[in-house]
Amino acid sequence: MRKSVMRAGFLLVALLWGLVGCGGPGLTPLPADGTIVAFGDSLTRGVGAGQGEDYPTVLAQLSGLHVVNAGVSGEQTPAGLQRLPQVLAAEQPDLLLLLLGGNDILRNRPPDAIRDNLAQMIETAQGQGVQVMLVAVPEKRLFSSAAPFYPELAEQYGVPLVDSLVGELLRTPGYKSDPIHLNAEGYRQMAQALDSALRDAGAY
Repeated sequence: MRKSVMRAGFLLVALLWGLVGCGGPGLTPLPADGTIVAFGDSLTRGVGAGQGEDYPTVLAQLSGLHVVNAGVSGEQTPAGLQRLPQVLAAEQPDLLLLLLGGNDILRNRPPDAIRDNLAQMIETAQGQGVQVMLVAVPEKRLFSSAAPFYPELAEQYGVPLVDSLVGELLRTPGYKSDPIHLNAEGYRQMAQALDSALRDAGAY
């Protein structure tokens, strides 16, 4: 048990060193009553964990901000692109946490198509004055790194990127409920890493 706890702590430190300490574009500080929309698929919804154990709920506790869980299980980027304007209109967020593309990758959607859909989502948010933080998903190969279009998009649109968090968590058996979903501890680790990334980027 002690070794497991030490490993969990070491992994989180390693993640934060690689993800938060790497710099990149900053964010404008959010208002004290600001709203973050966590937009994505089952990893955002919290599949594999209990009620209140999803990463947006934990992130709200850590940040003290209102965090909306706008995750839809199984969603791919074409559906996300159609859904996003309604979510932005309803929630009027200050920041969009965009974690989408995993289901597209699993179903072999062409990378250029995924990239284009994510680009349009970023443009939609930025066009309404909503800041964006992009969270990358790994390629389908074992032990793969983030799909290359994520850093390309981050550079093109000047948004901060969390590039290896999802892949590292999914490579750690103790953080998974099944091969493609996290458990409660995995989502907590995700929330803690994203909270640190947001603080490092200047969001709060």
